[in-house]
Amino acid sequence: MKAYHHIPLTPDNVVVFPSRAVAIENALQLFSPALAIVDEHLTRHLPKQWLTSSTIEERADCTEAENIVTVIESPLKWDLLIEFIRKLKPQVVVTGMAQFDAISTAAFVNLLNVTKDVGSWLFLDISEHLELSRVPSSNSVLRYLAGNTLPSHVAILCGLVKNQVYSDLEVAFTISEQAAFCEALSQTVELLEGHTSVISQQYYGCLLHQLLAFRICEPHAQQERRPALVLPQRMIGFSNSAISAIKEAEFFLPDTKKSCVIHMDLDRNFLPIPSAVKASIFESFVRQNIMDSETDVRSSIQRLLKRNYNYLVDSNSDIIYGNTSLALFNKLVRRCVQERGIFVFPLGTNGHYVSAAKFLNKEPFSRAWVYISGPTINPSGFLYSAKEIEELLSICARNAARVVTDTSFSGLEFQTDDWPFPGVQFPFNRWPCWDLEGCLDDMAGHVAPVYLLGELSLELTMAGLKFGFLISEDRSLEYSFPILSQPHSTLKYTFRKLLGLKYELDEHFSNLIAEQRETTLESCGWDVVGCHGGILMLAKPTTYIGKLFRVNGFEGTLNGCNIREALLRSTRLCISSSTWTGITDYCRFSFALESGEFKRAMDCITRFKELVLGG
Repeated sequence: MKAYHHIPLTPDNVVVFPSRAVAIENALQLFSPALAIVDEHLTRHLPKQWLTSSTIEERADCTEAENIVTVIESPLKWDLLIEFIRKLKPQVVVTGMAQFDAISTAAFVNLLNVTKDVGSWLFLDISEHLELSRVPSSNSVLRYLAGNTLPSHVAILCGLVKNQVYSDLEVAFTISEQAAFCEALSQTVELLEGHTSVISQQYYGCLLHQLLAFRICEPHAQQERRPALVLPQRMIGFSNSAISAIKEAEFFLPDTKKSCVIHMDLDRNFLPIPSAVKASIFESFVRQNIMDSETDVRSSIQRLLKRNYNYLVDSNSDIIYGNTSLALFNKLVRRCVQERGIFVFPLGTNGHYVSAAKFLNKEPFSRAWVYISGPTINPSGFLYSAKEIEELLSICARNAARVVTDTSFSGLEFQTDDWPFPGVQFPFNRWPCWDLEGCLDDMAGHVAPVYLLGELSLELTMAGLKFGFLISEDRSLEYSFPILSQPHSTLKYTFRKLLGLKYELDEHFSNLIAEQRETTLESCGWDVVGCHGGILMLAKPTTYIGKLFRVNGFEGTLNGCNIREALLRSTRLCISSSTWTGITDYCRFSFALESGEFKRAMDCITRFKELVLGG
């Protein structure tokens, strides 16, 4: 934007999304407007229950529809849209840009003024007018931004949809110069979708780098930009459920430079990528004319689930793919809300999932959806035995509860001195002795379905690359997911090939995880809950609780909730507090870090002990 269009943006002004459809949905979920006007060309992927054909006369007062998103389709031409805005007074406006409007800056300024006067947030999609070329054409919006600061009630949406090489490889981003909005939108996409595909971001990053390298430099002095319009006081803020969920998800990093923070609070795996993984990724992009059969991962997933859990994926079952298991999980939460259900989480469930469910689930309901993480429980690292999962599924069946069994955090089990399954020895030729097929046969008389959620990235220690899947016999499920970013064909090829090698690599991966864990247990000095799988663990800061501590803006008596901030301010090490875990005084650590980063994390924990307890 700065090189070609002379718009002085910073990384803090940009939020990346898997697609523009996801960006629009996330923005509407963040505000939960009682009334939104959306361009008719941009509504086809929105949840159907949001759309309405109500006329102006039939429309009830916005304040009476709290927490219910209502969307009315609008025409693309801005002169007609402006009339809609003046009459309906929507809280959010999402619109594209017609060819004529892309020429006239005056039309854009008129739209800005009308939305400001009405008090509407404006999301303007310029995807169809954004070209990635050595000589990109400009448009009215980009010309305006070169000389004016973007008003605080406006965000520009850019979907990279004009890719002629990989037409199905999409990334989108929003531009805003209001810091609070950018931060909230960034946290929303991380909470509901996870991180945008690394492959997609790398592809477009390389493409943009090459375009800049070939750019013919022209002398152009940066003109002074005029200040933005003042934000109207009557603008709606973020929804209460969004504010609460984001706060509990612990995204807040107080007074720190994010690049200097060591993160032990993430579900991501930063262990070294095996050479077989790198080779498969490279081959998937280099090869031409890959056949459909080579990107079909269904049979590989079937074998994996049969081997690990005795779970048969038959012809009656659908497999839905997603960029991440988190995105698929949140689609299930939306399905739960549609059925007036409520998600039930065991105490100590992954706090990210709990916060996401609270973000979307805004009202009290009756039907139960039960979430079970296993065989490896996230974040404790405990393991459910075959008998335990059988009893859990049986109880759910008797109470007509829908069950979501999440295997996303399983696949990296390791044996320790307190290994709870004496009949099963490493490398787990018979692990985990689950018999899901038998359990489901016993539940056949009950109508409540069982959804099996999984992710292949942890299974193969694919640092940065994710591939989620959801299996269900509910054939209507896929149609209730209008917005779902799926893995690119190159990733399907990569994962299909790697699943064939997986069993040769199990022992190497598991030993690496166990080694990191032992180092953590010996170094951190906290009361650690023994774990047998995954890349996370729980620990209680017993010796620190009740100690008065003061450092860099933090002052207070340490406990399981505030020790995250104390540790972060004093050492720049970030963990998840007991607020996130839901277990009193127990914090969450992720130990799947690159070796150098892991050593620095251990040094931080040692330094914190010295600061609080002395030498």
